[in-house]
Amino acid sequence: MKTNKIIGEKIRNLREMKNLTVDDVAERTGLNTMQIERIESNCELPSLAPLIRIARVLGVRLGTFLDDQHELGPVVFRKKNISESDGISFSGSSGAEHRSMIYYSLSQDKSGRHMEPFLVHVMPAERESFVFSTHEGEEFIFVLEGTIEINYGKNTYLLEEGDCIYYDSIVAHHVHAAADEPARILGVIYTPY
Repeated sequence: MKTNKIIGEKIRNLREMKNLTVDDVAERTGLNTMQIERIESNCELPSLAPLIRIARVLGVRLGTFLDDQHELGPVVFRKKNISESDGISFSGSSGAEHRSMIYYSLSQDKSGRHMEPFLVHVMPAERESFVFSTHEGEEFIFVLEGTIEINYGKNTYLLEEGDCIYYDSIVAHHVHAAADEPARILGVIYTPY
């Protein structure tokens, strides 16, 4: 699955179906026109916060951009199906490449879902590169391996293997590996639409 290309095409198709211009979407999301054009032309995959804003403007759930098929019943995802080529690395809000987190969607075949579960590989990152995120909804994170640090508002939480956190995403937050070692988390994102 070439996720980056699918997302850009879906956004453009949905925007055109709603008779919205790139300028309309930029104005309603607070993003700039060039960033919307880069996303639609598959030059850039934004972080989750801009994708959530775009989904809200287009009147769809975040998962619409990641869906491959439309399975109405349960969807089973097997660990043997995780492929490095299916990982999604989002760009930071500044447009710079953001490769400290690689997301693997665990529900892309389930249509009509309200949650977005991801297996996330978290690589060590330089503190100077942290860009805090805010968006509507809630997040749940369970640490599978390693140690994760979460900056949430003015607080910092250190989570080790087996620990979890549930928070409102509207508060500025940043998730990163706490040490110079990679970590793995199960992350579930809920966004109202």
